[in-house]
Amino acid sequence: MTEPQPGRLETFADYFDGARARVQRVRVMLAPDRLTIALPDGRTVHWMADELRALPDQAAPEGIVLAKAGDMVQRLVIADRDIAALLRKNAPGLTRRPPVENKRRILGWGVGAVASVALIIFVLVPIMANQLAAYLPPEGEKALGDATFEQIRTALGDGDLLPIEACEAPEGLAALDAMRARLDVDDELPYPLALTVLDHELVNAFALPGGRVVMFRGLIEEAENPDEVAAVLAHEIGHVVHRDPTRDALRLAGSVGVLGLLFGDFAGGTVVLVLANQLINAHYSQAAEAGADDYAHLVLTRAGLPPAALGTFFERLRDEYGDAEGILAHFSSHPQMTARIEAALAAQAAAGEQTTPALDARQWSSLRRICGEPDAGNGDSATADEKVPGPKSRRGPEKRPPPSVQGPSRHAPG
Repeated sequence: MTEPQPGRLETFADYFDGARARVQRVRVMLAPDRLTIALPDGRTVHWMADELRALPDQAAPEGIVLAKAGDMVQRLVIADRDIAALLRKNAPGLTRRPPVENKRRILGWGVGAVASVALIIFVLVPIMANQLAAYLPPEGEKALGDATFEQIRTALGDGDLLPIEACEAPEGLAALDAMRARLDVDDELPYPLALTVLDHELVNAFALPGGRVVMFRGLIEEAENPDEVAAVLAHEIGHVVHRDPTRDALRLAGSVGVLGLLFGDFAGGTVVLVLANQLINAHYSQAAEAGADDYAHLVLTRAGLPPAALGTFFERLRDEYGDAEGILAHFSSHPQMTARIEAALAAQAAAGEQTTPALDARQWSSLRRICGEPDAGNGDSATADEKVPGPKSRRGPEKRPPPSVQGPSRHAPG
């Protein structure tokens, strides 16, 4: 300690020796190289200047709480602001922190903790999600799906007061019901199917827990014929039949819950937000996607519809939007997309070429106007058997989709 400024160099303080649970009133004297503590029993204790360490103390912000390097159990509480100021100014190692000991052990504990969290998130949570999905009551799944659906409508809408609209043109809904009836899957569903078209340009469709399937206007606009829409619908119904959205929701909720406990979101307020974005993007596992594809191929073949429509729709969108945007995000989440397209074509070869369109020309035109908007130039004059596509959307064939809001990628259904 350097020579302190002239002035009073003695004061009284409270001393804790670390051995007994009581405070001792002591006299403290400062010297250039040390601090001397005069105990009530006549003994003195010397703390050298370079051994002094200041501890945080919110109860006495103007004073100072000292400890001794190498023996951090003892405490000296000095309330005198002048003495405290002299110590802060002159003690060389006052804010020096003790060296970290047992670094290898701490590192090992850290690695073990990270490995434990990874094990929980990537192994235990998926296993538990798969088990719980089989026992979760349908009412619980429906409630989760409905809550997520409203969150999605709000996220994609124009502020909290203007959620995205559901498309409800009567003739369009009738055409959608006819397509659903053509697939004839009601007996295979674990709960009633709720099918909704949202008035948004996303080229996407997804399934939610509890039997809710959502399509976007942009997907119907991008489809060249009703068979492609039916193929997408069959794929999403496959996810419902296999209860993939429920497993995904439970897995995500479990993972976010574990991370929330670690990082402070104990209320789980981000779970629904993250879940909504996850289900919009529909990043299921490759096994789940392959299972939904296989189910769609079977349903389409049984209904006299072309299984190839699923593959050709994906393939055309990829060719149209390229690698810069569009469905790139979807492809990156499913590295085996080419194999899925080839599987659809193989299913078509096995099914044969004798198919009947999912909708007639009038129904197809009504479905494309389900959001109540004009459908000029969409090839309404052509018969459904000809399947000659006109311009696929009001945006025109030359325009690429604008960026989506709130983060969801703009991609084909998953």
